[in-house]
Amino acid sequence: MDLFSSAQDDASESQVRDDDRPRPRPPLAVRMRPKTIDEVAGQQHLLVSGSPLRQLAESDGGGPAGLSSLILYGPPGVGKTTLAHVIANGPHRTFVELSAISAGVKDVRQVMEQARADRSMRGTTTVLFLDEIHRFNKAQQDALLPGVENGWVVLVAATTENPSFSVISPLLSRSLLLKLKPLEREDVRGLLARALESPRGLGNSVEVPDDVVDQLIDLSGGDARRALTSLEAAAAVALERARHEAEESDDEATVPVVTREDAERAVDTALRRYDKQGDNHYDTASALIKSIRGSDVDAALHYAAVMMEAGEDPRFLARRLVISASEDIGMADPTALQTAVAAAQAVQLIGMPEARIVLAQAVVHLASAPKSNAAYVAIDKAIADVRAGKGNGVPAHLRDAHYAGAKALGHGKGYVYPHDHELGVVAQQYAPDDLQGVDYYKPTQHGFERTIPQRVESLRSILRKN
Repeated sequence: MDLFSSAQDDASESQVRDDDRPRPRPPLAVRMRPKTIDEVAGQQHLLVSGSPLRQLAESDGGGPAGLSSLILYGPPGVGKTTLAHVIANGPHRTFVELSAISAGVKDVRQVMEQARADRSMRGTTTVLFLDEIHRFNKAQQDALLPGVENGWVVLVAATTENPSFSVISPLLSRSLLLKLKPLEREDVRGLLARALESPRGLGNSVEVPDDVVDQLIDLSGGDARRALTSLEAAAAVALERARHEAEESDDEATVPVVTREDAERAVDTALRRYDKQGDNHYDTASALIKSIRGSDVDAALHYAAVMMEAGEDPRFLARRLVISASEDIGMADPTALQTAVAAAQAVQLIGMPEARIVLAQAVVHLASAPKSNAAYVAIDKAIADVRAGKGNGVPAHLRDAHYAGAKALGHGKGYVYPHDHELGVVAQQYAPDDLQGVDYYKPTQHGFERTIPQRVESLRSILRKN
């Protein structure tokens, strides 16, 4: 046997061994991807009979109405990629997937040319799936327009960002925008049950009690992919534990039961959907402020916690609280602004994680405080009058009289110094001639502000005697 024949034999044996090895299976979320539109979990508002999405998945496009391009908008794990694959399984389809990260304008144009040729020569429709389309720049999106407009491709684009801000208007106008919702608890429960039983999934290799299923649903947050990933990881922990126990006891292996501890080991903590540069950043901040305005202390603390856990800049959170203190609470509790400003300064001084305590105190104060936007409304009314051109100048007696020649112009003539009078308030005109008698500030009956209306009315009656 020569050297070369020996090497060949060794290579052949190695090949046999490699072929005998079990091939790793795709992740559970991939294996359980629906084959038909009826297997899709949730999104029933988009899957009713005759809906554009169902037509796109089931029709061959041969009717009077052609197939529409779609932009699927929603959080991660709600089925955007799944729907694209289901659509691709329709009759006479060619499926092409492009990455928004790696594909350039040249790649897009090549797909368009090939799709045009396939349509003319073979009568097939090309479904172009583009995930995270918001990562495409304007030039890349522009390259999609001819194919979408002329029907060379059916574009199925997916994004977690608001398409109104991230997709060019011409592409939006040529596509249907469908918003996907987070899955309901029962949708996720059905998905997990199917994954446990299906031969494509875990094939009844483990048992999962109802309380553990509820735990996995809670951790998923309406994200199907996360739910299946968590289930697969928890099952792996249970199977490994059962294998060790069987080896130690020499007992016949039984179907392991996934415990809460197994699930906790597999999934350390629930991941929050929060993009500091995206929609969810502003949505969560909006929910925080609206919860404070609505006096729901617990909801406000929840949204503050979401922002903190997601790594939000605590200074941003503090700034929002300062604004809320004046916008929503105002004179109903003047100390709220003091608390918010002090919290903002404290955050600068101490930073996280201790700043969470300061921010929590401010959130609780603001959410539990009486509310008034009277000062906010008043300044906006005054600004509106200024912008409308009202206010015909400063009355002469209020003008600056401290420079040479001012008195000759009549500046300060007739001005009455309030501190020279017992009440500290005297009847004299302050507002411009055309704004006399205009009331911008209208105090509420909330909190501290309920003490103000009588005082304001008394002041106005004295000031406007003449």
